[in-house]
Amino acid sequence: MQVSVACSPVYVAVSKSNLLEPGRLGQSRSPEAPLGFEPVGAFGPSCLMNRGSQGRAEASYACPGGCWAHPGWEPLDERARGSLPFTVGDPFSRLCHSEHRALGPAAAQDPGPSAQAAVAPAPGGVAVADQGLLEQSRFKLSFASERFFLRLNRNGLPKAPDKPERHCSLFVDLGSSELRRDIYITVHIIRIGRMGAGEKKSACSVQYRRPFGCAVLSIADLLTAETKDDLVLKVYMCNTESEWCQIHENIIKKLNARYNLTGSNAGLAVSLQLLHGDIEQIRREYSSVFSHGVSITRKLGFSNIIMPGEMRNDLYITIERGEFEKGGKSVARNVEVTMLIVEASGQTLKDFIAFGSGEPLASEYHSFVLYHNNSPRWAELLKLPIPVDKFRGAHIRFEFRHCSTKEKGEKKLFGFSFVPLMQEDGRTLPDGTHELIVHKCEENTNLQDATRYLSLPFSKGVFLGNNNQATKATKESFWITSFLCSTKLTQNGDMLDLLKWRTHPDKITGCLSKLKEIDGSEIVKFLQDTLDTLFGILDENSQKYGSKVFDSLVHIINLLQDSKFHHFKPVMDTYIESHFAGALAYRDLIKVLKWYVDRITEVERQEHIQEVLKAQEYIFKYIVQSRRLFSLATGGQNEDEFRCCIQELLMSVRFFLSQESKGSGALSQSQAVFLSSFPAVYSELLKLFDVREVANVVQDTLGSLPAIMHVDDALQAVKLQCISKTVESQLYTNPDSRYILLPVVLHHLHMHLQEQKDLIMCARILSNVFCLIKKNSSEKSVLEEIDVIVASLLDILLRTILETTSRPQPASSTMRLQFQDVTGEFVACLLSLLRQMTDRHYQQLLDSFNTKEELKDFLLQIFTVFRILIRPETFPKDWTVMRLVANNVIITTVLYLSDALRKNFLNENFDYKIWDSYFYLAVIFINQLCLQLEMFTPSKKKKVLEKYGDMRVTMGCEIFSMWQNLGEHKLHFIPALIGPFLEVTLIPQPDLRNVMIPIFHDMMDWEQRRSGNFKQVEAKLIDKLDSLMSEGKGDETYRELFNSILLKKIERETWRESGVSLIATVTRLMERLLDYRDCMKMGEVDGKKIGCTVSLLNFYKTELNKEEMYIRYIHKLYDLHLKAQNFTEAAYTLLLYDELLEWSDRPLREFLAYPLQTEWQRKEQLHLAVIQNFDRGKCWENGIILCRKMAEQYESYYDYRNLSKMRMMEASLYDKIMDQQRLEPEFFRVGFYGKKFPFFLRNKEFVCRGHDYERLEAFQQRMLNEFPHAIAMQHANQPDETIFQAEAQYLQIYAVTPIPESQEVLQREGVPDNIKSFYKVNHIWKFRYDRPFHKGTKDKENEFKSLWVERTSLYLVQSLPGISRWFEVEKREVMEMSPLENAIEVLENKNQQLKSLAGQCQTRQMQNINPLTMCLNGVIDAAVNGGVSRYQEAFFVKEYILSHPEDGEKIARLRELMLEQAQILEFGLAVHEKFVPQDMRPLHKKLVDQFFVMKSSLGIQDFSAYMQASPVHFSNGSPRVCRNSAPPSVSPDGARAIPRRSPLSYPAVNRYSSSSLSSQASAEVSNITGQSESSDEVFNMQPSPSTSSLSSTHSASPNVTSSAPSSARASPLLSDKHKHSRENSCLSPRERPCSAIYPTPVEPCQRLLFNHMGDGALPRSDPNLSAPEKAANPTPSSWSLDSGKEAKNMSDSGKLISPPVPPRPTASPARHTASATLSPAGRSPLKVRALVQAGAGGWPRVPFPLRPLLGPSVRCSHLHGPGREHKAGVGAEG
Repeated sequence: MQVSVACSPVYVAVSKSNLLEPGRLGQSRSPEAPLGFEPVGAFGPSCLMNRGSQGRAEASYACPGGCWAHPGWEPLDERARGSLPFTVGDPFSRLCHSEHRALGPAAAQDPGPSAQAAVAPAPGGVAVADQGLLEQSRFKLSFASERFFLRLNRNGLPKAPDKPERHCSLFVDLGSSELRRDIYITVHIIRIGRMGAGEKKSACSVQYRRPFGCAVLSIADLLTAETKDDLVLKVYMCNTESEWCQIHENIIKKLNARYNLTGSNAGLAVSLQLLHGDIEQIRREYSSVFSHGVSITRKLGFSNIIMPGEMRNDLYITIERGEFEKGGKSVARNVEVTMLIVEASGQTLKDFIAFGSGEPLASEYHSFVLYHNNSPRWAELLKLPIPVDKFRGAHIRFEFRHCSTKEKGEKKLFGFSFVPLMQEDGRTLPDGTHELIVHKCEENTNLQDATRYLSLPFSKGVFLGNNNQATKATKESFWITSFLCSTKLTQNGDMLDLLKWRTHPDKITGCLSKLKEIDGSEIVKFLQDTLDTLFGILDENSQKYGSKVFDSLVHIINLLQDSKFHHFKPVMDTYIESHFAGALAYRDLIKVLKWYVDRITEVERQEHIQEVLKAQEYIFKYIVQSRRLFSLATGGQNEDEFRCCIQELLMSVRFFLSQESKGSGALSQSQAVFLSSFPAVYSELLKLFDVREVANVVQDTLGSLPAIMHVDDALQAVKLQCISKTVESQLYTNPDSRYILLPVVLHHLHMHLQEQKDLIMCARILSNVFCLIKKNSSEKSVLEEIDVIVASLLDILLRTILETTSRPQPASSTMRLQFQDVTGEFVACLLSLLRQMTDRHYQQLLDSFNTKEELKDFLLQIFTVFRILIRPETFPKDWTVMRLVANNVIITTVLYLSDALRKNFLNENFDYKIWDSYFYLAVIFINQLCLQLEMFTPSKKKKVLEKYGDMRVTMGCEIFSMWQNLGEHKLHFIPALIGPFLEVTLIPQPDLRNVMIPIFHDMMDWEQRRSGNFKQVEAKLIDKLDSLMSEGKGDETYRELFNSILLKKIERETWRESGVSLIATVTRLMERLLDYRDCMKMGEVDGKKIGCTVSLLNFYKTELNKEEMYIRYIHKLYDLHLKAQNFTEAAYTLLLYDELLEWSDRPLREFLAYPLQTEWQRKEQLHLAVIQNFDRGKCWENGIILCRKMAEQYESYYDYRNLSKMRMMEASLYDKIMDQQRLEPEFFRVGFYGKKFPFFLRNKEFVCRGHDYERLEAFQQRMLNEFPHAIAMQHANQPDETIFQAEAQYLQIYAVTPIPESQEVLQREGVPDNIKSFYKVNHIWKFRYDRPFHKGTKDKENEFKSLWVERTSLYLVQSLPGISRWFEVEKREVMEMSPLENAIEVLENKNQQLKSLAGQCQTRQMQNINPLTMCLNGVIDAAVNGGVSRYQEAFFVKEYILSHPEDGEKIARLRELMLEQAQILEFGLAVHEKFVPQDMRPLHKKLVDQFFVMKSSLGIQDFSAYMQASPVHFSNGSPRVCRNSAPPSVSPDGARAIPRRSPLSYPAVNRYSSSSLSSQASAEVSNITGQSESSDEVFNMQPSPSTSSLSSTHSASPNVTSSAPSSARASPLLSDKHKHSRENSCLSPRERPCSAIYPTPVEPCQRLLFNHMGDGALPRSDPNLSAPEKAANPTPSSWSLDSGKEAKNMSDSGKLISPPVPPRPTASPARHTASATLSPAGRSPLKVRALVQAGAGGWPRVPFPLRPLLGPSVRCSHLHGPGREHKAGVGAEG
């Protein structure tokens, strides 16, 4: 495409206008959607002209055709047309100004005179390439459109800025053929001004049109781009002015040497958009484009589709070139061509010259001038819209003038040419290039009198008829190209001869023969005249011209089949109805048509015959109309003759259709052509014949077709299309004719479906057949039609659905959708057929089967199809109504067919396969999602029930009925149908459950009869229950109903006991499965999920012995633990599966995530996974055992590589034990009371292993979060029956103390605390908690006299840790501790704590001395204020000793502990003095002073007096015992080590506590009411939930015996003023005898250890971590339950009880110092005394650092009263 703009030295600048986004080409659209472009803004490209240039500018734009096909574009429909809006806009002034400044040096020229607008049309160019040749030299350019013309002023802006519609044009009628090629918009810029751009103003006042520049834009590139910014067109100028006419070609071909840029700033911006649709559609959809009268730029010539009534009479003239002589001048001429249209009278026609769209019509045309060129080439296109009545006698005159460059600027005439528009015979100027004669003349020659030159020759060619007279030889010539686009005039002489046949009768034959050579557009322009001519010739002499006229008529009819002339069919229809008058034509038309049909089987080349058959529709229209006209004229004469002719014609047709053709020969092609147009004849025949007659004709015609096996596929497709059109025709809608046509239609359908060919068309035909039956369902004939369809098509229809649904779906999405559509249509047809079948139809169908095998095949087939229809994917998800209709049809059909099943396939004719298919269908029918009415809204459910009822219950009743009819054959379906029937009963429909559950009793009964038991029923029930309930099926109501119905059914059975057992087992399994499902619905992993899984796992193992299910739940539990980061529990869980395997080579199948492998390999894989999890859970001792077992296996197989790895892993675990710190968890007792808890928790108590850093408050809150509806109980008493049976949830939570089963490691000297810490909290079966109370009379002066402790011991079903973080309490024991025993235990624990803290400070394991300071202060201060003396007053008085003679040893032990505490305190003060900071020296001095007061109160002045009685030995200043010595015997005279845990010390958390001998009146009440203000709270410390205090005065609160032994932090009644302190205490650092600062163990020879007087309280956390750090990563809750007791005595078979302590020698001289080897009896009092005295002044230096046990710290909590506060007491932390 080209566009031209001409002007003098001009810069065309790009404006920043709103450019249009290009439309997308090749997108999906309907074939009728033409293409187009639309402007989106008023501003588009603009041309800015330099003020220094003279004159004005004009721009012309043209839309070119395609250059070459773009390979990426999709082919478009030939009828597609498009519009291309092209916008040239007036830019904003600001932008113009900025662009003007950017023009460069040319902008500085002086402004010339104001520019005047002038318009010069420029030819539109189309780049056309030879097919497949892309070389630039082979390009040919042709124009595709007219031109859009725009006038520019002297500034380069549009001439009329106030009329934006002139800046925009719509290029219309662009067809797909153009858009498939490269299209170019070319712009030619013409300068209007002086001849030379640099001439002076005074040189000449005459203005000329002069070439300036050209720009080209490829629309093909634009259309393929997704987005485009401003489309900038660069403006080029040709190097040689003579090549101006082809500059656009050079630019397209990129011949850079022939052109260059006009300037760096010159450019043009274009906005484009593609619009789809014809012009009327675009006017409707884009009305804004036409609101201001946008100009329309048309395609050259006619559009692809010519509409009837379209009036055009345009003559396009292209001024091509000229050859002129110098005319006596020394230089070449400057030639300007002026064109005028002159009438015969000599008058000039006004306003009939169009330069292009966007410009008004003109009377004259002036070409641009090429400087000094005697062979100028213009190539300018003009349109002459001359009326038809002006054509005859008119001519075009071209005047040639030389334009002088002198001052006068004269234009001198030197010649002219002319050409007539029409010849004498009526033909217009032929299309093509004409070489015209240039007649010389002078300037003053009078050309107004046209008669003076019209007689002269005007062309050098011989094609213009009468102007062949001789002319003088002349070298001057002028060339033009003409092209006529007219609906009224013709250039074709043959057409004129045919229309004027009466004037030349002798030319009739020739004219008829040449009709086929005439262009179709010429024929359709004169369609009615042509048809009148043909039938006039036929009437004139039918014998002579009959076949010629027939052939011509066929040619015209087929011409209208072309898409370009398709819209002229209504014109022909109108002609036949209103203008056709050939009453006798039918005879000749029938005769010639029959002659052609008879010759089909004889001739080989049948192209012409096929053209005749293709035109049969309109031939029959002419025959029928002719016969009607004849009947009207004659009153119906010759009717029999006419019918006979028609019958003979149809017999010939049937004969040629019945002929078989091998392959795709000419005969089969002719048959296909006939069948494709035959249905169009029906409506014409109905105008003359009865509907039954026409139906019989069609039936006979279609019935004559050959069988499918002998016909090619193409013909079969056309045949089906013919049948489809027949079914869709008016003929088939009539019931009478339909009954006649239906058999032949079904016959052909049956053949095609049997071969599975053309299924899409078959489905379409069937759909139309059933649509008509549905519409006329009230008619009686429909029942007969249903009979025919059932007999002919039901069987093959079922088979077709089976085959189409069993095929793999195509990969292409389009093909897949098509495949689904076809299947859907067949399904809809089947449903429609079954829906309209009555009892009579079903009975006839069943009676039609001759044998039972045929009936069986049919039933199996239809049951299978029904199962397919029930599939969820058969219909779209939202097709609820369609699914309900289908289900209604299915259940109705099944009810009919079940009778046939009972009658034909029971007793001796029993057939398992068909009965199984029936039951399977019924089960999946009931389980359909679309029938689950519980999921519907109430209104939807109500409507479904009203229309269809609950189809599930209906089918359930049918299942029950059919099951009862089976009799002894029921055994064939046991246990196969247990699972399906169980799935049905799980549907929450009460009626359905009541019907189906009794079947299980029947199954149990029949299985009992056959086997004597019903193990199979039980096994199948259990297996299916698990999978079905995990899918969300079943509920509590079902469990109760299942239990009640079956128990009632088996009441009178002989096997009642075993039946009750089975029902109970299944019911219990349902309980657990329901609990499991409910727990799994929660998002996060919590204790309930794990506990429920453990319960179910144990149930499968212990009660059901289902190993596979057991293993599955092991791995489910394992996954839960991993998700919750319970790595230790995960390892224990995986060990359960490991224990089931042996070290053998037995092959194991693929299972879960395990591949096919041997048993050895799987066990190895499990061992490695367990070791890894023990490692991650810091349970390294257990990992060591497994490493040793794996090492043994590797060693036995000589696998030294893996053996080495395993030994290294074992070594790394030892290193981790010694180097890494482990946190000791808290343990909590939790009671779940009330009927609202799940079965596995209901009314049971458990002990739970807490997470790291988790204390009682956090644990209690976690439990309340997991059970948001639970009520926390405020006491520790056992609940009564009312709580057990309450419809609520009650939680009872308090901390408990773990009691290690083995004390060997814990009591052994020299074992690091890193090792002991493991044994304190692992493999724990026993836990305890204490509750203080007063027995007897309470002494207000000394409460400790009557303060007893109730100690409760809890025994678990399995040790902690295990497969869960919590286990059920199996047994509880309650005992009471006397006040004396309580006092002994308190002192033991406090002494142990003091020794530990002092030792840690001595060995610098504690960076901070504050814990020791607080502990010393608490003990000494309490003792000074009378704490220890309270014990003396209570137990050392004569009255107590006499009244309790049995406590003699205990009293002696208490005295020993008191003396021992004094020694330890003295040692602690010595250590404290050594490390105490300077600012705490006053406090230390105070402690020392108070210590001497304490000794005085105890009556101790010198330790030497007591050494003999209480030999507590010290080495290097520290009290200790020999590492390898045995503990001393218990006696009043000797110290003893009691390895017991204090009931008052555990489980305190994150604190440095002391055993308190408080003088408060009601100290013990603080544990219950939480209102203590003790020193524990001062230091952010928490009292233990099971502690007691010793008080010397005041009475206890009456709540002591009835309140929970929980601490203040755990009490729900904690007052607000203590809440802050309590919350902080949960996360505060707690006492720990070891530190992470010095993890490296000291050599045994350097260890100076304290005597381990008791295990004390367990360390719970790292004291070096701050409170926020400890609370940073809370671990999710993890609960568990295990009812099994088999783990209690775990043996060597992989069960972990007590991981080994690495063996060490009993004595090693190299590692023992002299002081370390002394026995308690061998040490002299003098030596000890010397050590003590030496320490009085600051303690002597010791040869080895002291290292305390990494063991339990003493942790005591205090019982404080709510009232007064007293300082007296042992170990009160002040």
